[in-house]
Amino acid sequence: MRILLDRDRDGAEAPDDAGAATREVTDDELRAAYAVPRRPWLRANMIATVDGAAAGPDGLTGSINNPPDHRIFGLLRTLADAVVVGAGTLRAEEYGALRLPLVVVSRRGALPPTLVDAPAGSVLMATCAAAPELQETRRTLGDDHVLVLGEESVSLPELVPALAGRGLSSLLCEGGPSLLRDLLAAGVVDDLCATLVPRITAGSQPRMAVGPDVDVPLDLRVLLDEDGTLLGRWEVRRDPAE
Repeated sequence: MRILLDRDRDGAEAPDDAGAATREVTDDELRAAYAVPRRPWLRANMIATVDGAAAGPDGLTGSINNPPDHRIFGLLRTLADAVVVGAGTLRAEEYGALRLPLVVVSRRGALPPTLVDAPAGSVLMATCAAAPELQETRRTLGDDHVLVLGEESVSLPELVPALAGRGLSSLLCEGGPSLLRDLLAAGVVDDLCATLVPRITAGSQPRMAVGPDVDVPLDLRVLLDEDGTLLGRWEVRRDPAE
């Protein structure tokens, strides 16, 4: 894996030494390139093929993952305090409990079956007051592990401060596409880490973000390459007044 671009490294727009673009990047260099600039921070991590499919023909990301993506995927989890995932993606990908706290975002308040027996305290639910399965999830997880954010739908602007108040200030969202779109629309995403795998699959799989139109400008901070797989980190461009 090579660093093609690292704009935050000593203020340079390219690697410092002439051979950096041709030699293997070290683990320490990767950690520095993906370090969280400040806290709280919400980062999204997604993958897509060259023609924009965010999953393979089976509807799962695992069928388009590859070793370079797995390396960055694992790194990003080591830099996070908690992983945030939409309930639909959790069910489709059959997530189990993680080493990190896992935050389920669900308007229905439904806990995916693979998490019902998760160790106590390892799963948090972010839902709304009108969620039809709110009380059942409270009984399963305990009141302290259910965040009621909003009345009829999950108030995503409240998500980051609510988790930061629990000491979870570096957040990693792993999708899915609908949740990513909604987080972008809510203005709470700080950066996007995206892997572009050198494949074309056609079909009707969703893009990285799915839903009503959003227009979110991004600034490329880091770009890596390994055998044609491109891995980038884009920061959301903020209004200087924010």
